[in-house]
Amino acid sequence: TPATPPAPPPPPPSPWKTTFGAGLTLTSGNSNTSTFNASYNLQYDAKKRNVFKSDGLFIRGTSEGESSANRVGFTARDQYQVNHHAYVFGQVQYLHDEFKDIEYLVAPTSGLGYNVIDVPQKTSLAIDLGVGGVWEKDTNLDVRPSGAITLGERFSQTITHSSTLTQGLTGLWPTSDFGDYLLTLNAGISASVSSRTQLKLEWLDTYKNIPAVEGIKKNDVSVVIALVFKT
Repeated sequence: TPATPPAPPPPPPSPWKTTFGAGLTLTSGNSNTSTFNASYNLQYDAKKRNVFKSDGLFIRGTSEGESSANRVGFTARDQYQVNHHAYVFGQVQYLHDEFKDIEYLVAPTSGLGYNVIDVPQKTSLAIDLGVGGVWEKDTNLDVRPSGAITLGERFSQTITHSSTLTQGLTGLWPTSDFGDYLLTLNAGISASVSSRTQLKLEWLDTYKNIPAVEGIKKNDVSVVIALVFKT
């Protein structure tokens, strides 16, 4: 009998990795509140030295029928790995935050980074430093252009085969006034529900040292609960 032909090799994995998340919180009784969040994470990696990444988060909240949160932020980055540890990058950050009176903040920067720890599928820790510019438009004020310095740190730790702990810190300092800095700190944990879904809990802290208007609080903290879908 003729030999059975070998099975065709499996198709190569797609270089695109994308996730989309959404969550909704409702309360009633002494107060009626609702908070909606939506997020995405996109990465293109063709197993070469160059990797494109982008992520974003939208938060919208109401309390007693009045808007209580309205925030949109995203980052797009192109990163080139020089060697196992060092990399260079170019990125653009965008932020709109109604309750900080920031109509928009755009910061294109580029710089150098270093993978302090890089154990695939287990532990990663990276830090980077960038320089560039920032344009901030606050409500009822003119656009403020400036040079900018950025600092970033990202950490990821696989806890079990189905759960991961993440943490990140980004800082932006305008060279026209180093005291007018913006810090964003996040920490979260995600657990797989199925092969294509995760449940994610994330804590997000946004700190603007000099608010646009006197009386605005410097610090805003959000707790984000979302169901994440992988494609």
